Amino acid sequence: MNDAITRPSISIHEIAQRIHFIRGLRVILDADLASFYGETTKRFNQQVKRNLARFPPDFMFELTTEEYFDLRLQIATLKTGRGQHSKYLPHVFTEHGAIMAATLLNSPLATDVSVHVVRAFVEIRSVVAAHRELSGKLFQLDRKVSGHDKEIADLIATIQQLLAPPNPPKRPIGFGIPGNTAGPGPKAPK
Repeated sequence: MNDAITRPSISIHEIAQRIHFIRGLRVILDADLASFYGETTKRFNQQVKRNLARFPPDFMFELTTEEYFDLRLQIATLKTGRGQHSKYLPHVFTEHGAIMAATLLNSPLATDVSVHVVRAFVEIRSVVAAHRELSGKLFQLDRKVSGHDKEIADLIATIQQLLAPPNPPKRPIGFGIPGNTAGPGPKAPK
């Protein structure tokens, strides 16, 4: 078989862009998965329906009308013309479902692409974990700082007082004797 035919022509990044977050799971549409594996959506779904026992609900599920509408608004890929839209609600596959689908198709292209699909899911998982870790650190820092708001404000006020130029000493009113720091003497009676 020609090696160029078996090499996937899609990158991990392109696959990752087609992974959506639905019902708290990262999933990929049946049409996208079929195109990655070099199959038509119809043939792909036929293979899945013939082997439904391999696809429990945590591997694959059908979108509700509302979920499908929301997803169509997000990806904005509507085409015009007769026969451009499916009469059926699409199925979505989790990472495990995508791997299971590749085993059903049993083609070299499906095998190669399934590796890329898994890597795309792993990449997304690592990005989410990094964001979660950063978010946790920011929350901890905010908690630490918020408990010290008054102390920080008092410290800033004290520093500002220290940085302010000192007030010049006031000259005493009246006649003073040079060298006398006691100030003017007692007033004479009138």
